[in-house]
Amino acid sequence: MKNAVGGVDTVLLFGGRSEIGLAVVRRLVEAGARSVLLAVRGGKPDDDVVARLRECGATLVEGLEFDVARPDTHESVVEAAAARLGDLDVVIDAAGVLGSTPAYEQDPESAADAAVVNFAGHVSLGLAVANLLRAQGHGTLVVLSSVAGVRVRRANYVYGAAKAGLDGFAQGLGDALAGSGARVMVVRPGFVRTRMTTGLPDAPFATGPEEVAQAVVTGLAQGRETVWAPAKLRLVFGVLRFAPRAVWRRLPG
Repeated sequence: MKNAVGGVDTVLLFGGRSEIGLAVVRRLVEAGARSVLLAVRGGKPDDDVVARLRECGATLVEGLEFDVARPDTHESVVEAAAARLGDLDVVIDAAGVLGSTPAYEQDPESAADAAVVNFAGHVSLGLAVANLLRAQGHGTLVVLSSVAGVRVRRANYVYGAAKAGLDGFAQGLGDALAGSGARVMVVRPGFVRTRMTTGLPDAPFATGPEEVAQAVVTGLAQGRETVWAPAKLRLVFGVLRFAPRAVWRRLPG
């Protein structure tokens, strides 16, 4: 439930070890959020993460068992979160994997598994969250998409295709919630320097988790439906999405 001055009080993070997701949670706690649930496989968030959030001002920081690849559990997980926190003010969906395109090409089954983690699992999760937020009459679902889904590149087409599906689903879900008091905000980061991208060369306009988190928090405050991080990527992809396919496929990875 929102606090007395209308700010965020409760935060639920799916993908409770995501560096971007945790950076967003920290900023929300610094701004006044007090109750946090970190949904992770195994149900136990990292001790140092819990300690830091408490240092930032959170009075409740707990873990919740969650596996994005288990759609059959998602409704019960969302119900369990609501039972612990009460109303959910901000729900962040940050679960996902990057993987390697060459590895996926050699192991199609692993590519399909990754598609569940990066897209299909978010369908059941997003619908479960939306149903709860609609019933509350308020709350925001923040979905971490990617510019990789705006136009899929040869270098990471398995990942990009999943993100394209996630992005489209999240936009449609936001439209379905229009008028309910609840909403969806789609976040499209570019290349972000995290553990997941360690060893990869920086792409143009590379950024870090803290910069993305600031863009997300600003977008929440402004009631945005879409956030690009950094913002200039909106203009860049406004041009690139119309590049001839023969040109597009020759772009470096």
